Amino acid sequence: MAQRVVVTLSDDIDGGTAAETIAFGLDGKSYEIDLNPANAKKLRKALAPYVSAGRKPKTGKVARVFKHTAVSPDPAAVRAWARSHKMDVPPRGRIPKRVYEAFDAAN
Repeated sequence: MAQRVVVTLSDDIDGGTAAETIAFGLDGKSYEIDLNPANAKKLRKALAPYVSAGRKPKTGKVARVFKHTAVSPDPAAVRAWARSHKMDVPPRGRIPKRVYEAFDAAN
């Protein structure tokens, strides 16, 4: 028995029929969006100044993506905050990512 699968793309902006899937990235995260030709053109036009000013990652090497350039919070402050919220945090060494994430979410 043969089976035929038909995939229909819907435009993620206006709900109509999409013609293509566009992949893009921002802040270290990758996204895909299905768009019709008109909306794809609008997206490309909106991003054109940033694409022309940006640079491609070096080939052959893993691209390093930095989410932000802000200075990390003081580890002593994070430890104190975590202890005051009954979180398990080591007295020395690396602070777990989940603790930093909770600290950032609370502040």
